[in-house]
Amino acid sequence: MTMSAGWYLRRLSRMGPREVGGRAADAVRRRRWRSGVPGRPPVTGARFTAVLPADALGAVAPDAVKRLVAEADRLMAGQAEYFGVARDDMAGPDWQFDPRTGRRAPLGYAFDVPYRDEGAVGDIKQIWEPSRHQYLTVLAAAYALTGNDRYAERVAAHLRSWWEANPPLRGVHWVSGIELGIRLVSWVWVRRLLDGWAGAPALFEENPVALDQIWHHQRWLAAFPSRGSSANNHAVAEAAGQLAASCAFDWFPYSPRWRADALRDLDRHLRANTFLSGLNRELASEYHGLVLELGLAALAEADAAGAEVPATARLVLLRMTDALAAVVDNRLRPPRQGDADDGHGLVVDGAGTDRWGSLLATGEAVFGRLDWWPRVPGTDVRTPLLASLVRPYGTAVARPVSRPAHFADAGLTVLRGPGEIWCRCDGGPHGFLSIAAHAHADALSVEVRHDGVDVLADPGTYCYHGEPRWRSYFRSTLGHNTLEADGRDQSLSGGPFLWTRHARTQVLAVDTSGTRSARWCAEHDGYLPLTHRRQVEVVHDSREVRVVDTVGGDRREVRLAFHLGPAVTAELDGHRALLTWERDGEPRSATLDLPAGLAWRAHRGESDPPLGWYSPGFGRKEPSTTLVGSGRADGTAEFTTVLGFGGQGVRDGS
Repeated sequence: MTMSAGWYLRRLSRMGPREVGGRAADAVRRRRWRSGVPGRPPVTGARFTAVLPADALGAVAPDAVKRLVAEADRLMAGQAEYFGVARDDMAGPDWQFDPRTGRRAPLGYAFDVPYRDEGAVGDIKQIWEPSRHQYLTVLAAAYALTGNDRYAERVAAHLRSWWEANPPLRGVHWVSGIELGIRLVSWVWVRRLLDGWAGAPALFEENPVALDQIWHHQRWLAAFPSRGSSANNHAVAEAAGQLAASCAFDWFPYSPRWRADALRDLDRHLRANTFLSGLNRELASEYHGLVLELGLAALAEADAAGAEVPATARLVLLRMTDALAAVVDNRLRPPRQGDADDGHGLVVDGAGTDRWGSLLATGEAVFGRLDWWPRVPGTDVRTPLLASLVRPYGTAVARPVSRPAHFADAGLTVLRGPGEIWCRCDGGPHGFLSIAAHAHADALSVEVRHDGVDVLADPGTYCYHGEPRWRSYFRSTLGHNTLEADGRDQSLSGGPFLWTRHARTQVLAVDTSGTRSARWCAEHDGYLPLTHRRQVEVVHDSREVRVVDTVGGDRREVRLAFHLGPAVTAELDGHRALLTWERDGEPRSATLDLPAGLAWRAHRGESDPPLGWYSPGFGRKEPSTTLVGSGRADGTAEFTTVLGFGGQGVRDGS
């Protein structure tokens, strides 16, 4: 996907004068850097002191070690999977190669590489992901926990290979700050976890090539920060990587300055990216997880180095952890809201370790759990290692005394009912900053689960670059459980990460304290002069979710979509659908009574145009059933949908 002149004009229109000036200065600096890479300042007597406390590794549970070692052995055999593409070449990877398209990215001056153009470069996410070196942190952790040198030797070989193949400012791995920031976090943890290995000093602090790479990564991040309308999760990753490296690799004359700037920037961006309620302002659950992971990793480095972390940064991470505990369902799954690209801040665990359970476990270790928090089953490697570096959080801060259900600033409401009914209602802002890069056109959408199973599902994301029609579908209004008018989205897209008009949503009423039901009502202005108002009620006695859509204004063509989870089978008969699925080997069922004023059809796995799909992770999609009702709204029209879990096929509890 290449960007047209029109895209650049639309993108420019979403910037303020200060951002335009900063980007112009960046362009000048890029031209100047083209002339050559400056020499690194000399380093003498470098030592690595940011080691784990003596008892940290002993606190890792045996089953977590077992999962980690199994993953490490798979990597040693050269096997890995990135975004649905299985690879068997990871014993000696080609760092510029995309196995999905078979293309290799050119190794020219970094800022000349057209990384968005899949035809010229390949799938950039497939190329970037292994070079975050989070698989190397897994191998390094396996060495630390087993003492087996073969893991350390593989890590060393791959780092030397990467450093040789990717000299400073050459190729796609020097294009994006988030990649450099996350890579620095990985390198810090690789060095820490290899500390008992005899070859670690020769690999890092005694290695001129490693010193060059670490210095140039930090110089790059200091020169090209994400600015203005792009200062989202990327800015947090850049600050976290800079802070981690300047604390753990404090070997350069600029290290104190980089550390001070990174502490300031991390605090500023954590606050800017987070609502006061603790939810991430991008309104994309996976980016909430990414920012929280990066923030905790950066906090650990600063505390280990004795750097003074602003109290506000620590407070944001606490609030983010409490907010995550509040919104997950009974299986510890957060909402599937907004974009998701499977990004992680720090990986030292094997497959099968629950990401969200691990984050909550770390939050409990660092901040302390509240009585209403869900219990976290299972164990992980990351929690005891991070917790061993973070100093205790002793500040008396007011925290929620009961589980929050409505986050007014984020417009996110979770209605809960018997039988583990979980219902998320979307009444929040369209997205973060002027471009709302990771937003979807999903105003007033609902997401309903029963015992952790997606019944009315958010279909997910699937892709970013390379497949424009799939990118458009998965973030469209029709691609969510809400109402579309006149065949257009509520908000206007100007590109794959750009929205030029944002629908505004207002929550009108919320009542989550009732013993008989929980209610929510909101409306948005995306179709003016037509108005769309939605009321959702979870009725406890009948175990029903009632959705009432009211459309007022001119006569319009409307479509109302309900996307079912991939485990759910639907038998549509007129205006009623029987839904069936299994949970833990037991059959479950529900009924979906649909508005009679619309003509209903079931769609599954259609590609022209796309409809009836579910993306379980980035780069992956599978057919699922979508029920679409079509018709006309004359004047004021009301459409009532009832999802009933009262049949014998659904049990109370889990």
